[in-house]
Amino acid sequence: MAIKKSELYSSLWKSCDELRGGMDASQYKDYVLVLLFIKYISDKYAGVPFAPITVPEGASFKDMAALKGKSTIGDDINKKIIGRIAEANNLTGTITVADFNSADKLGSGSEMVKKLTNLIAIFENPALDFAKNRAGGDDILGDAYEYLMRHFATESGKSKGQFYTPAEVSRIMAKVIGVNAKTGRTTTVYDPTCGSGSLLLKVADETEEGLSIYGQENDTATAGLARMNMVLHNNATAVQTIKKGNTLANPLFTDEHNRLKTFDYVVANPPFSYKSWSNGVDAVNDIYGRFKDYGIPPSKNGDYAFLLHIIKSLKSRGKGACILPHGVLFRGNAEAQIRTNLIRRGYIKGIIGLPANLFFGTGIPACIIVIDKENAQHRKGIFMIDASKGFIKDGNKNRLREQDIHRIVDVFNKQTELDKFSRMVPVSEIEANDFNLNIPRYIDSQEPEDTQNIEAHLSGGIPKEDIDALEDYWKVYPTLKKELFSNRGRKGLLKLKVKKEKIKQKILSHPEFTAFSKEIDAVFDTWKERTLRLLKGLGLDNKPKEIIYTISEDILSSFTGKALIDKYDVYQHLMNYWAEVMQDDCYIISSLGWKAELSYGDKGKTFECDLVPVYLVIDRYFPEEKKTIEGLEVQKEALAAQITEITEEYGGEDGYFSMLEKINKGNVQKRAKEIKDDPDSAEEIEVLTQYLELNMQQAALNKIIKIAKAELDKKVVARYKTLTEDEIKVLVVDDKWMAAIERNVKSEMDRISQRLTQRIRQLAERYETSLPMHNSAVTEMEERVAAHLEKMGFVCK
Repeated sequence: MAIKKSELYSSLWKSCDELRGGMDASQYKDYVLVLLFIKYISDKYAGVPFAPITVPEGASFKDMAALKGKSTIGDDINKKIIGRIAEANNLTGTITVADFNSADKLGSGSEMVKKLTNLIAIFENPALDFAKNRAGGDDILGDAYEYLMRHFATESGKSKGQFYTPAEVSRIMAKVIGVNAKTGRTTTVYDPTCGSGSLLLKVADETEEGLSIYGQENDTATAGLARMNMVLHNNATAVQTIKKGNTLANPLFTDEHNRLKTFDYVVANPPFSYKSWSNGVDAVNDIYGRFKDYGIPPSKNGDYAFLLHIIKSLKSRGKGACILPHGVLFRGNAEAQIRTNLIRRGYIKGIIGLPANLFFGTGIPACIIVIDKENAQHRKGIFMIDASKGFIKDGNKNRLREQDIHRIVDVFNKQTELDKFSRMVPVSEIEANDFNLNIPRYIDSQEPEDTQNIEAHLSGGIPKEDIDALEDYWKVYPTLKKELFSNRGRKGLLKLKVKKEKIKQKILSHPEFTAFSKEIDAVFDTWKERTLRLLKGLGLDNKPKEIIYTISEDILSSFTGKALIDKYDVYQHLMNYWAEVMQDDCYIISSLGWKAELSYGDKGKTFECDLVPVYLVIDRYFPEEKKTIEGLEVQKEALAAQITEITEEYGGEDGYFSMLEKINKGNVQKRAKEIKDDPDSAEEIEVLTQYLELNMQQAALNKIIKIAKAELDKKVVARYKTLTEDEIKVLVVDDKWMAAIERNVKSEMDRISQRLTQRIRQLAERYETSLPMHNSAVTEMEERVAAHLEKMGFVCK
């Protein structure tokens, strides 16, 4: 059975239901993740000689499953399973953080037995077989771990969600520090506040071979999560280089001279404005020299303490990225001194301002400080990005979209200056601002105010400058402007030549709009042709992540430089569909190939197929049958509407149906029999008869529809059995994937016409009634009121 990512995630999240109530998310995550870890290493390494993780005989997940229902299940899991695995792999303190025999958290007696038995049963699902966890290089289980960590962080509350850095931010950091696919395995990366290790792994994921990973985490349980995360992401050797301890007071990565070990890359998301950073730290006489030549951070704010530790931990050509609150950019006193010294040394390559409410544990906006020691002495500016407005709401948090990530990375790595988004700020300008790095000082990301034109309000007409502001459109549609507007006679004012209601129609029918639409369609069709060939070439062990990277970069490149179209919007359409549908389909194909197998439910009465939904087969092979059924359904709806109409018309307090307890066929028939010989009830009998006839027609039609659907179902089931691989490819790639992507991407043309239409209509409505017209209307109203008053005997003076 193929593992669908979405089903895997939901199955694992379901396991948390067994634990909710007895503890909060910051605690029950330990139980779920330890079980996930045991299941994974058992599937992957049990009985495998020279495996990086040893699974002792009798301590596998299979042996754990044998404990279900036993009264000693909790104690046995602790001692016979987890304890032995921890001892064999030096993982004590890593996987022993959760006590499976805790009555306080799991209940006592039969309650504990039931809870643990149910929890283990969830992991016995055949779909959760991780023996071949990596589908063609894609780490399904590692991604599932990330999914769980994000959800645990969401539920853990304000003070307990800081163990996880949102994957989207981690990916940006990994991409802006210069790691690439060819970066070698011996290259080192370090995170001094590594949390669950997700940030380190995202950096390593940028390479083909991986990196040498080092991390330190102060919290014992979280350090354990990081070690497990390394194993689940095929970085088992990194277990020994994830250490537990206070990085600032007791850094555990040092050389033979007790100097800080230096690394090629350093990334970090330290606790914001950490008040206890100086505990155990002699900052004045720091033996590691972290604060020398820069200054000592405030005793109650550790932001710069972590940043200076990162800088000291970098090699002479090292590069790093650190997430910090915006306050580090502009706060004064000691921090201003440190900031000044860092800028003068040229260590800060860039600053990326992020949206607020991205991080778990805080809602304040943060930024990424990008450090680059290479050529620091020659650095003449700092590249700044204000990315604060690019995000989507996700529950009670904000989240960066794929297009936001790509835009930030592209702009930063190419050092592209974009109005209201990015610019290279000379150090001389920063110095003139007293070394204040607050991004709004250098990038004005505010949208210009939509000003009111007094002259236009007074005399009527649309201000020419407002129309000229739509220059991006007029470059593409150079004659459309003249067909929409004419000079009003007054300088600087234009007149709309078409009615407001006809603006969109005029735009859509204009030859230049039609030509541009065809041009954009041609761009998509060229990409589509290439992509169809690639997708139809997929087979067993395909690599889904490589597939989406290839086709998404291609569509981004295809729409680069196209007027009025934001290539990142087009890219997002594709990425949305990938996340919703294509990803699971590609994993199915990588496991089973191009197979369209039906699964049955409701005792065989219903059927479905994940890869090739039933509607696709019907649309392609049985359109006439579908059309017939749809026609019957329309007739059915019409009959239902007539029945509703007659019951509403005669169902009131004095209506013919008012005396019935309930309006249905049986009650109406009974009433009709009662009055059939009453000459005074002729009209009522006619209404009741009409109701019964409509019901009879409806019943007959339902029977016909049922038979038609049953016949169609037989044909569909038979057709599934004869589908060839080529036919399945057409159904999936052409009819399912590409049809949906094409609809979504081509909706961008609708957005172009809609934006232009809305703006022109807004301006037309704003200025359509001039002041003299208002005055005239007021005068007319006054005269009408005076006339009414005069008729009433009151004369206005």
